[in-house]
Amino acid sequence: MTARILVVDDIPANVKLLEARLVAEYFDVLTAADGYQALAICEKNQVDLVLLDIMMPGMDGFEVCERLKANPKTAHIPVVMVTALDQPTDRVHGLRVGADDFLTKPVNDLQLISRVKSLLRLKTLSDELRIRAETAQTMGIDELLRTSEGRGEDAGQILLVDGRANSQERIVKALKPIADVSAISDPQAAIFEASENPFELVIVNANFEDYDPLRLCSQLRSLERTRFLPILIITEQGDDSMVIRALELGVNDYIVRPVDPNELVARSLTQMRRKRYNDRLRASVKETIELAVTDPLTGLSNRRYLDNHLSTLFNRSMARGRPLSVLMTDIDRFKQVNDTYGHDAGDDVLREFASRIRSTVRGADLACRYGGEEFVVVMPDTSPEVAAAVAERLRAAVETTPFVLKPSGEELHVTASFGISSRIASVITPGQLMKQADLALYEAKNGGRNRVVAAA
Repeated sequence: MTARILVVDDIPANVKLLEARLVAEYFDVLTAADGYQALAICEKNQVDLVLLDIMMPGMDGFEVCERLKANPKTAHIPVVMVTALDQPTDRVHGLRVGADDFLTKPVNDLQLISRVKSLLRLKTLSDELRIRAETAQTMGIDELLRTSEGRGEDAGQILLVDGRANSQERIVKALKPIADVSAISDPQAAIFEASENPFELVIVNANFEDYDPLRLCSQLRSLERTRFLPILIITEQGDDSMVIRALELGVNDYIVRPVDPNELVARSLTQMRRKRYNDRLRASVKETIELAVTDPLTGLSNRRYLDNHLSTLFNRSMARGRPLSVLMTDIDRFKQVNDTYGHDAGDDVLREFASRIRSTVRGADLACRYGGEEFVVVMPDTSPEVAAAVAERLRAAVETTPFVLKPSGEELHVTASFGISSRIASVITPGQLMKQADLALYEAKNGGRNRVVAAA
């Protein structure tokens, strides 16, 4: 995971220490010696996360954070306060001005990197949603941010999965001021509860004697209804291996025992606030662009949306020096389907084909119906090799499982051809990227169909 991180501290030794740790993880690091410089850097540069000291002359970290969150251009940047202060009042103050997380000096390397990566994952999703909204030009982000203010103080809905009654009682008591907590001891029953109820956070206490808590976390991440539900895991002090595996599975945050009630409240509030923000983004995008930019037959984005959004993704890829790949696919001999079985059957095939595309690509990828039986998937941060692997997986999914026609139930075997292109030095416009994918698809068709070809 690569990203640009701003380190803000008035003590050069602290800056150098954090910079060295982050560079070792291949992050791009900017530095600032005071709050005024930090605000100027965030205003003029692409910053993905801010590590912010609190005790600074002139303008302290609280004021810097408050100004960042009040500015629509920088409000989406996660802020982690790095401080020697560790009083509950300081954490409450930080949350009120918009801080996303806290680290206490001296900073533990595992906590630093794991929390940075967790927040960056959330920001990646938020960025994609914001860009799609801006592309459609139907939603004001400034207004969205303003209407989201204050909701972090509303009572939330939390599911606590804890194998011990005494710890359940302590955690429910700590969270009572900020949320209604449903406590459950059975992890399997917890999966059903989480998928059937509007929880905003799941807290998993890793204290089960005969059950791996990471299995529950993995299942929550794999289910469609709980895929975006924040997860916070409580682990033993020093159990770094579980923390690392949990974060790799997509767990959003962790806290170690003995649990500090104030830290538990702070981290729970952060996760619920971010979920509400992303839920609003996702709902706004769906409501405002559905009719204008969605193909009514397949439910995928249409060509109009692709033409606009591809330019945004391409320019972002150029600015950040990150890869961008395009997959173009065409159903083989689709005309024969319409001629033999009728256009209703052809529509069934197109809908099922779109469904298989959705199940194969990532949520951050842009899947579109390009026209007729032709589809396009734009894959940010994806190398040519990975794009080819995705295309091959989709090709196999189409070939191996027959398409069922309605209402007859007749099975129809279908194949598809795929062309892949990626942004390289010689590809300097979105149009060239699409042209290369189209040529590769043409080569796949001429080469016998039912194959993947990458542009030379």
